[in-house]
Amino acid sequence: MVTYDVVRSFTLDGKKITVETGRLAKQASGSALVTIGDTKVLVTTCIDKNIKEGIDFLPLTVNYVEKFYAAGRIPGGFFKREARPSEKEVLTSRFLDRPIRPLFPDNYFFDTQIIATVISMDQENDPDMAAMIGVSFSLTISEAPFNGPTAGVRIARVNGNFIVNPTYKELENSDTFLIIAGSKDAITMVEGSFNELDEEELLSAIEFGHNKIKELIEFQNSILSEISINKIELRPLDVPDGLYEKVKEIAYDDLSKALQISTKQERNETIANLNSKVIELLQESHPGQETLINHIFESIQKDLLRSRVLTEGLRVDGRRPRDIRPISCSINELPMAHGSAIFTRGETQALVVVTLGTKFDEQIIDAPEKESSKRFMLHYNFPPFSVGEVSPLRSPGRREIGHGSLGEKALRYIIPSFEEFPYTIRVVSEILESNGSSSQATICGGTLSLMDAGVPIKAPVAGIAMGLIKEGDKVAILSDILGDEDHLGDMDFKVAGTEKGVTALQMDIKISGVTKDILRNALLQAKEGRLHILNIMLKTIPVPKRELAKNAPRIVTIMVKPEKVREVIGQGGKVIRGIIEKTGAKVDIEDSGKVTISSSNRDALDIAIGMINDIVQEAEIGKIYYGKVRKIMDFGAFVEIFPGTDGLVHISQIDIKRVEKVSDVLKEGEEIKVKVIDIDKSGKIKLSRKETL
Repeated sequence: MVTYDVVRSFTLDGKKITVETGRLAKQASGSALVTIGDTKVLVTTCIDKNIKEGIDFLPLTVNYVEKFYAAGRIPGGFFKREARPSEKEVLTSRFLDRPIRPLFPDNYFFDTQIIATVISMDQENDPDMAAMIGVSFSLTISEAPFNGPTAGVRIARVNGNFIVNPTYKELENSDTFLIIAGSKDAITMVEGSFNELDEEELLSAIEFGHNKIKELIEFQNSILSEISINKIELRPLDVPDGLYEKVKEIAYDDLSKALQISTKQERNETIANLNSKVIELLQESHPGQETLINHIFESIQKDLLRSRVLTEGLRVDGRRPRDIRPISCSINELPMAHGSAIFTRGETQALVVVTLGTKFDEQIIDAPEKESSKRFMLHYNFPPFSVGEVSPLRSPGRREIGHGSLGEKALRYIIPSFEEFPYTIRVVSEILESNGSSSQATICGGTLSLMDAGVPIKAPVAGIAMGLIKEGDKVAILSDILGDEDHLGDMDFKVAGTEKGVTALQMDIKISGVTKDILRNALLQAKEGRLHILNIMLKTIPVPKRELAKNAPRIVTIMVKPEKVREVIGQGGKVIRGIIEKTGAKVDIEDSGKVTISSSNRDALDIAIGMINDIVQEAEIGKIYYGKVRKIMDFGAFVEIFPGTDGLVHISQIDIKRVEKVSDVLKEGEEIKVKVIDIDKSGKIKLSRKETL
């Protein structure tokens, strides 16, 4: 429970940051109100001091919640209240969680919940960076034995210069979107997307961000020095004398052999059977200690895997640290899809499918700060069969949303602009098999499927997941890691990019942090692997196909004069609805006069284009038209030469011989051939029938 009242401010690169505690949410174990501009985020930490039986892991949950009232808006839809978390809320919850998770003691098993609630949101400062400060501060002043404080910053690059915590407007002009979190001494989390950023430039951005993080940590420490904090006292794991040795004696040799089995399912089954055997043999002498035996067994497994890498340079499947698993690629797998590919790397396989749509298919995003839309989407699915499991099918969770977002970030810079390729693009990745780095397989398969669909991408992108084993001064960086190497290693570092540079990365650390040298070596080794993968991919399809799939929608953009827009739309939308109903094509018209027409039927597309051209066309002097006589007057006849446009055939221009009475020659409703002989300054059209005879 919070029992002190503190308000302190700090200025970071001209931007005031205020941290307040003790006034709000006082029954939480720790709370912090963080303000940047008019953006305010309330972060609370609560701890359940009753440890659930059998828990031998950190039960930590972090939730980021945006309230529509914070921006003075009412949610859309029927219910008019916040419903399931938005994609942004899920992604922000993930990157608030990841940098703090490694900084708890191994024997901390108390249920801990952190909630970051956005209660005020200006249109300038993104609340997520305020939330990151609040998470660190509320945790540090709580009873949790957290090895903080930490901090995080967003880095952008505008006109070649790095800036910290940019405004929404500054982000619009940035080619770098980077979030960095860390402690005073090391980086613990990195996530970002870039327009083919060079590795050295990326390292410079990370170093720039880490320096700002140090300032934020120093600010928090200055407040913490004034506060008395009581922490939970943890009891060390009570391991009975000789139990570790007994487990090791039974399991060590067989476990060492099992870890050399290259096939995932066979290896996992062998290890699971061995684990059961150890528990069975020790059940009588150590009843009720299955959880502790499991913990010791996994510890031995971890030591064996790591030791073999550091001493022999050999990994679980027999590869060397820089080796990449065998890769196979194929395209055009689904005849009805607009583009498809299967990318297989070792025991990881992704079926990636592209669907092309029109502007009407763009995703509308109803967020508190504003409503927006996007035309490129990547969705990732991880069904249970991909890892040989039986479990309920549910809506996308944090993993699916997070991996999909990473894939989308990696590919978005290579997607052509709407002017170059006026399509909405949806990429779906179905993971068919998984043993490490399925998100990076998604990126590779995504590139192949886009090229198969005929999307004129700017450059192909490949992705690779890097790992780390670090014991003291011994360091091994692993390329293309397996699931076991992710689970038992110290780092999961995903890097995607083109031949020129990095387009996306995501790094999670399970130790207290990594140094700049480790980061540099990991990036350079990732580049080596990325180029190897790209080379294999381009043997399957070297350039995007020139033609779209037969069933893909065809989109044509034409320009009409702005003053003609009203005529195309018609009163109450009558004209444009008529075009859509008659042809089945989709028609979108903007005030500027830009008309986008789309249909998967070429004939329907041509008819719709013809109907619009008929509406907006203008008479040309000297051109002959077939027109309909609309009205007969004493001095001549008004003839409609195309819908909405009439001209006058003067009585002297009706025939080559003298005409006494117009009705003697012409009848209303009659179709006749006429020639435009003049158009005056006011736009009145003069026609001649005589000159067509």
